[in-house]
Amino acid sequence: MASSALLDIVTGFGARDERIVHVRDIPQRFEHESDWPEWIDEELRHACQAIGVDQLWDHQLEAAQSARDGSDVVIATPTASGKSLGFWLPVLESIQNTRAKLRTSSAIYIAPTKALAADQMTNLEKLIIQGMRPATYDGDTSQASKDWARRHANIVFTNPDMLHRGILPQHERFSRLFKSLRYIVIDEAHRYRGVFGSHVALILRRLLRIAAHYGAHPVVIGASATMANPDEAFSKLTGRDVHAVSQDSSPRASGSFALWEPPVSPGGERRSGLVEAADVLTDAMCAGYRSIAFIASRRGTEALASTVRDQVGQVDDSLKDKVAAYRGGYLAEERRLLESALRSGRLLAVASTNALELGIDISGLDLVIISGWPGTLASLWQQAGRAGRAGQRWMAVFIARDDPLDTYVVNHPEVIFDAPVDAGVIHPGNPHVLGGHLCAAAAEVPLQEADLVHFPGNSAEVLDDLVERKLLRARPTGWFWAKDEPAADMSDIRGSGGGQFRLVEASTGALLGTVDESGAFTGAHPGAVYTHQGADFVVLDLDLEDHVALVERAEVDYTTQARSQTEIDIVGTDRQRTLPSGVTVCNGTVDVKDHVIAYRMRAKRGGAIIAEHELDLPERTLQTKAVWWTVPQTLLDEAEIIPADLPGAVHAAEHASIGLLPLFAGCDRWDIGGVSTAMHADTGMATVFVYDGLAGGAGFAERGHDVIEEWLAATRDAIGACECSDGCPSCVQSPKCGNGNEPLEKDAALRLLRAVLD
Repeated sequence: MASSALLDIVTGFGARDERIVHVRDIPQRFEHESDWPEWIDEELRHACQAIGVDQLWDHQLEAAQSARDGSDVVIATPTASGKSLGFWLPVLESIQNTRAKLRTSSAIYIAPTKALAADQMTNLEKLIIQGMRPATYDGDTSQASKDWARRHANIVFTNPDMLHRGILPQHERFSRLFKSLRYIVIDEAHRYRGVFGSHVALILRRLLRIAAHYGAHPVVIGASATMANPDEAFSKLTGRDVHAVSQDSSPRASGSFALWEPPVSPGGERRSGLVEAADVLTDAMCAGYRSIAFIASRRGTEALASTVRDQVGQVDDSLKDKVAAYRGGYLAEERRLLESALRSGRLLAVASTNALELGIDISGLDLVIISGWPGTLASLWQQAGRAGRAGQRWMAVFIARDDPLDTYVVNHPEVIFDAPVDAGVIHPGNPHVLGGHLCAAAAEVPLQEADLVHFPGNSAEVLDDLVERKLLRARPTGWFWAKDEPAADMSDIRGSGGGQFRLVEASTGALLGTVDESGAFTGAHPGAVYTHQGADFVVLDLDLEDHVALVERAEVDYTTQARSQTEIDIVGTDRQRTLPSGVTVCNGTVDVKDHVIAYRMRAKRGGAIIAEHELDLPERTLQTKAVWWTVPQTLLDEAEIIPADLPGAVHAAEHASIGLLPLFAGCDRWDIGGVSTAMHADTGMATVFVYDGLAGGAGFAERGHDVIEEWLAATRDAIGACECSDGCPSCVQSPKCGNGNEPLEKDAALRLLRAVLD
């Protein structure tokens, strides 16, 4: 069991060079229990007691009672607070009641990942209830098991992808399930944000429409990490009013949360957050503690696991097999083996993307390391909540990357510990998103005028466009799908914008993993280095037509980074306002033209550029939403920015603002992009653009327009607080810059932002 010794290991190491900026002790939380309600019978109560639940916590009873009474409800309490029992009790009681009355009752459980759904089903099966017939129905389910689920299951565990492509388009085959559908459970609802959240919001509306088609009107129960205004956030997802339960009454062991900033070397470079995380993981492993480290990129997980494996091997060779990477893109068999090893304790350390962030039951973890901002405050606390679930003292460490947002957060601990968790931004009314789901809905059951009230945005106008494009046929009885291919193919709900590319080993034909179109252009182009479970592969060929990247195993001492050119044109302005400084801020539609033109080879050690090679890839155009601000010449004169420094000033301000927007818009910096210019053709002035990385927009730019003063003030503060002289990754350099971070003028950017906000 972890004790203060773990804290000593982490803080003792972190005290060197003043790495630890802040430590917040999280006090123990005490429980508040309720008696069992009368409607829970002896069988269900005994089943709960058999798994160690002797009484309910107050928030579990409130949620279960609201759902049983027929109200939609969202349980918005922290991780490890027993949300699952709160939504399973009404589901199981309904199955018991209908069994006694020779009727049927069923439920659909929806999770954002297959791993979480499988884990929830495993835990539910520990409750011995007569008549309960759970089954998974996802991409990993065998055909025989799918057939059984359709015929017999009364609790179906699935995910939005399978609902979209497998269940709703074939709803006639699920008529037994839909006729008796009493509850829909939406777990980890805070993960449905941005483009994915917008798609899921429309899938849920289609699901509720199909249920009504079969005469069912299910109650919707949501579970989510603590967030501000959970009723409003969940209502945007479902389109229905909801009761929020947010007062946590569960116990939790005390722990510590440290904010860690890597030191700056004598040469002026900040030590890598990945290297820092590897050192902490190594120390914890050697001391016998179980840890998980979250890192944003797939490549980062592989590099972190490989580094820790090498380091612990120098201490104890047997520890090398107790380290692994876990990320999206692995095959199902690999994921299941890793999950099992982590639960059993055969693994002492795992480097993971956010794939293990969700409520998968992994008890016994002592330490969580979060290497780099995970995208949202909800995700940060969700990841930190992986530790201490067995009741032991726990510790979480957030290690800042060389990134403006990370630097800002570690030096402003109130952002983490004293601020409410903001809800993620979704935009289901986006016509680019809505159109595909209207087609899918029409293919499921022809759309009628009365249906449109359930779909957000200007659905009537979108329908007219779909008819004009001959995707739908308008008839007196409604709108009908007009094509032979599946309507679900119209929507890529994970937002990859072009489908998945398969990474295949050329010599064996083995499928190593998948990557979306954007990732293929920037990370699976010919010559790119791709890492899988610690092994490096070089991409031989990228087939854009068949969506296949052929790779071969190679021992290389370099990484690759794509270089691109981006141009932006204003299509239309939706909103415009002027700040007191005279700066005009706009929000509207833009065309973003991106062309990957080359890639650089960088040494693994030190990051020096070894070579640059040209690429012959097509230009891609994205029509999306953006926020932009223009600077009049009078303000540039006031900020003493000379023409020679202006391109670097706006470029640096653009980079830093992209880094800070996730703090205000609930997005990740990879969900957005930016362009800056000293003189834009459409505005005639120096202009900075930040745009959504989704066709039609995801709501992030709109949010940026709403909070422009707070957003740019945080950007100004992040640049001003950085100790570097000429600009670094902690303030104005960007890891995703297609121009190699040139030109950049840190001091001029700071003067510019001060003038903009004055």
